[in-house]
Amino acid sequence: MENTLLSNLLTFYEEDPDDPFNVYALALEYLKHDSEKAGQFFDILLFNHPDYLPTYYHAGEFFALEENYKKAELIYQKGIDLALSQKNTKTHQELLRAYRGFLDELED
Repeated sequence: MENTLLSNLLTFYEEDPDDPFNVYALALEYLKHDSEKAGQFFDILLFNHPDYLPTYYHAGEFFALEENYKKAELIYQKGIDLALSQKNTKTHQELLRAYRGFLDELED
């Protein structure tokens, strides 16, 4: 059975590849079954849409799970700085918690 959600998201992306939400939605959908493609879409977001704040939490977690710890750390740090510059207190706090948890896991 074909993944209808994935098909729809790909259509949205093809229609408007410059909309960061379309890229973000694809990255999250690919997390479920294709980590390589998820990583590709997170990289697209980080490179082409560096001000799209929702990216940083999930991308940091993704690259940490992929054991790309340096990249994960840089992503968390950039997301924390971006949340501050955008004055997004809630996301800043969420990213700080995630980053601290990431650092704690590295120490174990």
